[in-house]
Amino acid sequence: MNQTTKSCAIIGAGISGIAAAIRMRNKGYAVTVFEANAFPGGKLSTESNKGYRFDMGPSVFTMPEYVDELFVLSGKNPREHFNYIPLDPVYRYFFEDGTTVDAFHGKEKYAEKISEKLKDSKEDILKYLDKTEEMYELTAEVFLHNSLHKFKNFMTKRVMKGLLNFGKIGAFDTMNGANKKAFKDPKLVQILNRYSTYNGSSPYLAPATLNVISHLEIEKGAFYPIGGMYSITESLVKLAKDIGVTFSFSNPVREILTEGLPNGQSGKKIKGVRTDEGNLNFDVVISNMDVYNSYLKLLPSAKKPEKTLSQPKSSSGIIFYWGIKHNFSQLGLHNIFFSENYEEEFDTIFSKKTIYVDPTIYVNITSKYTATDAPADCENWFTFINVPNNSGQDWDELVNEARETMIKKLNRLLKIDIRPMIECEMILDPRVVEARTSSAFGAIYGNASNNKFAAFMRHPNFSKEIKGLYFCGGSVHPGPSIPLCLLSAKITTGLVS
Repeated sequence: MNQTTKSCAIIGAGISGIAAAIRMRNKGYAVTVFEANAFPGGKLSTESNKGYRFDMGPSVFTMPEYVDELFVLSGKNPREHFNYIPLDPVYRYFFEDGTTVDAFHGKEKYAEKISEKLKDSKEDILKYLDKTEEMYELTAEVFLHNSLHKFKNFMTKRVMKGLLNFGKIGAFDTMNGANKKAFKDPKLVQILNRYSTYNGSSPYLAPATLNVISHLEIEKGAFYPIGGMYSITESLVKLAKDIGVTFSFSNPVREILTEGLPNGQSGKKIKGVRTDEGNLNFDVVISNMDVYNSYLKLLPSAKKPEKTLSQPKSSSGIIFYWGIKHNFSQLGLHNIFFSENYEEEFDTIFSKKTIYVDPTIYVNITSKYTATDAPADCENWFTFINVPNNSGQDWDELVNEARETMIKKLNRLLKIDIRPMIECEMILDPRVVEARTSSAFGAIYGNASNNKFAAFMRHPNFSKEIKGLYFCGGSVHPGPSIPLCLLSAKITTGLVS
């Protein structure tokens, strides 16, 4: 670890902020992470109630190598500190006509098992999955591993190859359009359209490029962290502390402080941050706070990138965390109960800005793998529906409506009344998302990706106006999800000298 006399403030102990802290410490900086909450993790946090433990946010874990990389960078064996197991099957899908479909890991097995249940052939499914793999190989270097806002990054052979093959990445079609051309079974189209929700977008508006997400989950695999998703946060916070990162909890940053550049240069540079404890000097500031609120709340006098900040925001969610006094053998870790009219559901969310009458329901049950997450013969249900972000709706009414709708739908598809089984309940809605994580309008995923240029419209990982100011996390490049947030931290810290 190279030691310097420089210091770095990280604003927010979300997963990207923690990763950025580890990387900056390994660059030799003295690092302090300021977190408004009394706990780390941001969306990747945990709560318990009446003997049930719940992961409060992200529930799907892919590309674990980006977590491992932080341990290796710090000179530690990741297997001594953090472990996970592959999932197979990954998902179980439920349809109104009684059809259930399991999605397995690996192209061959996935295609074989899907073709046994649905109308499309194994050969057509494999052809599609090969195409998504090609799209991933063409786009990964361009979109995932480099800043889109540094000209030099476009001069490498791999990036040039991706740019020269732009027509092959599906940018000029929608996810749904591409998937309908590939398959005749509407159930398979719906299964593949679902991946747009991983960044809070609509498959009827988002570019087909986002079909690469299915490649990451189907071919590269999904995993279960031993101890649940919060173990990612716990292990990385411990790693950060072990290598000398300081955490300051319940200590929100109130303002990012700047000053003029020396020697008559035009522009500004970082001076430090202001908290309730006073003004603190730092050479570098990295904000893991939602970039919209970073400008609104922490940089009141700075020039704002209005075009970027005014982009339409992603969807949000309503989650009921239910302690269920029953064991459902027909359910796995990840379960999806689809709506009958997917297009109408997304139109309701993004155009009508309300909750659909027949929402698709996601149920995550970590007690299937970590028995101590629920009492004996019980299950901890993370029960989620996609909803619009907060634009002033009556959320109390919508939450009550959603609860009744979700219970009726689950009762119908599971053929049992779950209402008397609900032993405890916690609720998250867009208002809570914003209050807990500073996500503007409660939009879980930052800007939506509902146009072909959305990837280019995310805020860069650095400030063009203030020297020494950087940004990381799901609201900036390359986007939301655990692996992308970890890559965001890598890109961001790579820009710091």
